[in-house]
Amino acid sequence: MNWSRLAEQVLEGTIDTFYMCGLTLVFTVLIGLPMGVLLVVLDRGGVLDRLGGSRLLSRVTHRALSIIVDIGRSLPFIILMVALIPVTRFIAGTSIGATAAVVPLSAAGIPFFARLVEIAIREVPGGLVEAVESMGGGPWSVIRTVLVPEALPAMILGLSTTVVSLINFSAMAGAIGAGGLGDVAVRFGYQRFEPMYVVVVVIELVLITGLVQSAGSWAARRMSKR
Repeated sequence: MNWSRLAEQVLEGTIDTFYMCGLTLVFTVLIGLPMGVLLVVLDRGGVLDRLGGSRLLSRVTHRALSIIVDIGRSLPFIILMVALIPVTRFIAGTSIGATAAVVPLSAAGIPFFARLVEIAIREVPGGLVEAVESMGGGPWSVIRTVLVPEALPAMILGLSTTVVSLINFSAMAGAIGAGGLGDVAVRFGYQRFEPMYVVVVVIELVLITGLVQSAGSWAARRMSKR
């Protein structure tokens, strides 16, 4: 066993995994957060419905977002990757590599996080929303001062869960040419009969996942105390 080569390959795979998940997380939050908020405020009896927004537009938009989220969450990631190969090639110029993997990872992460944001916001007490509305607060005021701040601890927990899922998805993506720790485990551990690569990758993934979950729980507790 060449330990220096193992360390080099694992380090390279770790960097690729962090790159894939980090870039994907940016798109996931930028798109998934407003999508989750819209799933609540556009719903029947939601903020826009009560404050006189266009009900037809709200219904149509809410239904379209719900369908997108349901489809994105229902497809197994490996099938989603294959289905999005033409889209990935169009956006990234290739379907192989860490950058290309960001496209299917984002397609899986955005609806996943959006649904968790929706669940978190629906747990906000209705009395708080009604209090802001009674003082003349509009939809944006309700979202900015009540819905998002009150749901923030739960959304942070949802974000940590999303990161863990993205790490798992990136390992699957790596197994079919995206790079990262999954690629290291398959290419060097399985195909070259070096089980130590698999052992090291598994241990690292467990540690990373544990750290992410612990950090998310700590951040959520801190936000709950404010």
